Amino acid sequence: MLTFVLIHGAWHDGSCWSEVAAHLRNGGHVVHAPTIAGNGRNADRRVNHAACTKSIVDFIVSHDLGDVILVGHSYGGTIIAKVAEAEPQRLRRLVFFNAFVLNDGQCLFDETPQNVEHTERGAKASGDDTFLPPFDMVRDVFFNTVSREDARRFYGNWTPQPIQPFRDKLDLKKFFRLELPKSYLHATEDVRVPMPERSWHPRFSNRLQRFRYVAMPGDHEAMYTNPALLTQKLVEAGRD
Repeated sequence: MLTFVLIHGAWHDGSCWSEVAAHLRNGGHVVHAPTIAGNGRNADRRVNHAACTKSIVDFIVSHDLGDVILVGHSYGGTIIAKVAEAEPQRLRRLVFFNAFVLNDGQCLFDETPQNVEHTERGAKASGDDTFLPPFDMVRDVFFNTVSREDARRFYGNWTPQPIQPFRDKLDLKKFFRLELPKSYLHATEDVRVPMPERSWHPRFSNRLQRFRYVAMPGDHEAMYTNPALLTQKLVEAGRD
């Protein structure tokens, strides 16, 4: 039995993992899928990256969780790196699922320069410094393995994303000194970042230095588009 804490990416909340969590629980595993502060419907979106990290640290501590397989998807990779700095003794392994692994001193925008202008324009127009990309902007980028109908249905779960956490520069010196085991789970049809020069693997995975590499066919939204296979691969990535 493994204990998973699943951390979602931008525009998502913890409910995005519902099918994966059900599969994991059916396999006898313990699963938690908290929502990062500022995300989800009716959230207070006035957050920075530190507040987002603290919300997950507080969840883990308040539930007295230990021996945790901490999974971060996409933007969630920046969250789990900082959570690991705060509570390494509670963690068994980090799993980065098509996730950003930032260098010390970077922010997420440093790794997505092609998105900065339209994201900042949308955040300014929003009135609350958030951005929700229109469906046609993401259909072939996030949901490229499923029909338009299914993509539209999955996109309906998205909510506006606070943008300040994308701007915040992160001190990651402690993270890169941690001896925690790490895995990189790579969905190979994911074109969320332009390839090949900014691809998930090996661009971000190699920053982990020593890690287990696990691959699967799939797009950026595999928790929606192929939850059964993603479940299998999370177990493979999380095992000792």
